[in-house]
Amino acid sequence: MIRSKTIWLSAAAALLAGAASAQVQEARPITDLNLRSGPGSNYTIVGVAPLDALVMVEGCVEGANWCRVNYEGTSGWAAGNYLAMSIEETAVPLASGDPRVTYETMTYEEDNDGASVLAGGAAGAASGAAIGGPAGALIGGVLGMAGGDALDPPDRTTVTYVQQHPVEPVWLEGEVVTGAAIPDTVTLTPIPESTYSYSYVNGVPVIVEPQQRQIIHIVR
Repeated sequence: MIRSKTIWLSAAAALLAGAASAQVQEARPITDLNLRSGPGSNYTIVGVAPLDALVMVEGCVEGANWCRVNYEGTSGWAAGNYLAMSIEETAVPLASGDPRVTYETMTYEEDNDGASVLAGGAAGAASGAAIGGPAGALIGGVLGMAGGDALDPPDRTTVTYVQQHPVEPVWLEGEVVTGAAIPDTVTLTPIPESTYSYSYVNGVPVIVEPQQRQIIHIVR
């Protein structure tokens, strides 16, 4: 994984660094990244930009926590912590505050009376808690897994069980990405005949390694 990341940086460094200085914003997700209908994890998911896909950045809110991007014709908002530009052969997240990262600043106005915001119990007891796992851990190439060993992906039976047995959803600050940690305030539900647990977070089911409480799979 580290090798492939190095290849990406070498191949795209000149293109993306030039794009940054010219204000023609191009970036790459450092993990499979949700595209949402608004700048926040409480908005519905309209698409997914895969790891290392090239996306066009149309602009970001102040601080670049959320950026409006276009990926293969789909426009949506993506978390700036997980969107990186290549500068001096280093993947630098748009929301890092690095002065070398430039972007068009834009504002967001709800144009549909909030209909695109997740409804129901999205803002439950865990509201205000945050999903862990800094972007720097992901850039390191290990997807935040402490101990360094990637965990086995869940089998189809496990995924099907999670889909067929929804639990009360919770909403947390931050985006749902593989390798991020679920805070202790969230109850994890065991999966029968599996070492994993699961929860429904920010509009999507996630399968979690319960000891480290890290997301190992997002059910889409």
